[in-house]
Amino acid sequence: MRPSRVRARWSQSKPAFCVASALTDPAVCELLSLLGFDCIWLDLEHHPRSSETAANLMRAARVGVSDIIARPAKGEFMRLGRLLEAGATGIMYPRCQHAEEAAEVVRAARFAPLGTRGVDGGNADMPYASMSLPAYISAANARTFIFIQIEDPDSLEHVEKIAAVPGVDGIFFGPGDFSVLAGIPEQFDHPRIVAAQERISDACRAHGRRWGMPGLDHDHVQRILRLGASFIAWGTDIVVLKEGFESIQKSFARFGFNFDNQLTPPAPATSAALYKGT
Repeated sequence: MRPSRVRARWSQSKPAFCVASALTDPAVCELLSLLGFDCIWLDLEHHPRSSETAANLMRAARVGVSDIIARPAKGEFMRLGRLLEAGATGIMYPRCQHAEEAAEVVRAARFAPLGTRGVDGGNADMPYASMSLPAYISAANARTFIFIQIEDPDSLEHVEKIAAVPGVDGIFFGPGDFSVLAGIPEQFDHPRIVAAQERISDACRAHGRRWGMPGLDHDHVQRILRLGASFIAWGTDIVVLKEGFESIQKSFARFGFNFDNQLTPPAPATSAALYKGT
């Protein structure tokens, strides 16, 4: 069974760095993994991916070193086992409201005695019936990591109890949705956003959990690292591709080339919100 690069970073007291991939071409995940990023975030809540498509992306990532953290939609507990069997090392569960929901995630994503995940063994994670069942169960429980997302002010009130749930590895803060639901959309330096980060950090420290969030800018990353964050998400293939091509347009405009750009170039804060702040 593949070791977890994220857990290896944590064992060295170092933070893990995650990038997001929204495109469905396996070459993107192959490239990111060969480039050596610690983790690739595959979102299955907002992007129209099937489990089969996600499995092919994970297969491409296995040529390199990156872990995959898969993000299902809220309430898709039975999907968690399939994502892990396809090769995901981590689960990021969105919009968790309370500790009971976090415990349900653990039950679905971990084998007994930690949970009630069903056993197959004939998929990529074992891989392909190549391990004894006791060794597989032990390795899967040890190497899989589970992040529970706090994405709204109501769930923040339960963060201490969520962090205390056995089998949860950490809390991941989603400032984009949090800001919208708090009535302060995109105000990522608002005192409520700052206070939420500090409360999550305190809760995770008290219960020996990891915590992380999308980096909003380099100064912000420095601040949350000082708060003990050990899982940083930054950038996505769509934004990198878009901004890269816009940079080409800008550099060649001086030669008289004109481009009928159908997209309005976003302000920096909006660009951050698109895939670094959700």
